[in-house]
Amino acid sequence: MIIDELGYRPLPEDGASALFQVINQRYLKSSTILSTNVGIADWALAFGDATVAAAMLDRLLHRAAVVGIDGPSYRLRHHQNRADSLRQGVHARVS
Repeated sequence: MIIDELGYRPLPEDGASALFQVINQRYLKSSTILSTNVGIADWALAFGDATVAAAMLDRLLHRAAVVGIDGPSYRLRHHQNRADSLRQGVHARVS
C-alpha cells in the first residue's frame, strides 16, 4: 500500500484512529510506503493525538527504511523552468 502526502492536511481524530487500524493490521504482514512532508517529531501535531502517532510510528519504524529527500520539488522545478523560458522570451523581444 502506498500513502502519498500523509499529513498534508490534518486528520480528524477518527481519521487518525482509522489510519492506525490500517497500519496495525498491515504490521509485519505487508509493505507500506508513506510520503510526507511532516517530520517524525511533528506527527503528534499532524494527527492530533500523541498516543496514536507514537503507536503508528512504533509499527511503521520497526522494520523501516527511512529516506529523507531534501531539495526543490520536481513539480515546482517544471514550473520554474517554464517561467524562466517565458521571461527570457519577453526580455529578448524587449531588447
